[in-house]
Amino acid sequence: MRGANRSTVRRTAARVNSHSEADLLTSDKNFPSKLLILDRELIRDLIRDRQARSIDKFDEVWEGVYVVPPLANNVHQGLVTALTYILYVVINLKNCGRVFPGANVSDRKAGWKRKFRAPDIVVVLKEGRAVDCETHWMNGPDFLIEIQSPGEQIDEKIPFYEQLHVRELLIVQRDTRELRLLRHDGRQLTSVQATALQGGKWLVSQVVPLAFRRRAQRGGASIEVQRTDAISGNWLV
Repeated sequence: MRGANRSTVRRTAARVNSHSEADLLTSDKNFPSKLLILDRELIRDLIRDRQARSIDKFDEVWEGVYVVPPLANNVHQGLVTALTYILYVVINLKNCGRVFPGANVSDRKAGWKRKFRAPDIVVVLKEGRAVDCETHWMNGPDFLIEIQSPGEQIDEKIPFYEQLHVRELLIVQRDTRELRLLRHDGRQLTSVQATALQGGKWLVSQVVPLAFRRRAQRGGASIEVQRTDAISGNWLV
């Protein structure tokens, strides 16, 4: 950080640390859910610091607002790895398209860093409308997965995905394994109801040859994934 900002931060930290305000700011009950910084120089310094420390991988920009999501823990990354593998098997190995464990998605080719999201898993089919801009995908990929950590505001990203005409969005609650599948109806992304499949209720995708459901087990719930094409395949994540 620049000298003036470092001094300001140190003075502020010293004042808070020497006062009972510290308990107010750090307790779970009173901890603020958002931080608004109006000092542009401090904003630049904070972003550069995150980039220098390589901790900005999942950061996004929402209409010019820099968004830092909750840090992805091992459970989150495990889900991304497993679901990416399954999609790789049914998409890449069948030469239907490409699967990415995270990618930048924007509505523009130039100036995309002013407005982009970075979903956890991105699927782009051969006949899809998404354009490969090397640094990011312009317009809607066909299928996205978002792993939702506690406190993460995934619903606020849905209008952007609607604008891009993402065909389907699967939202996975990280800790509970609750699932929501949304499908674009030409105007917006709407919730898909579970349908009967192989003696059970599943969220059946119309974009990728997979169906998903939450499966309660002793010790915690899992996600069951079933192939819906002519090839057998079943996974428990």
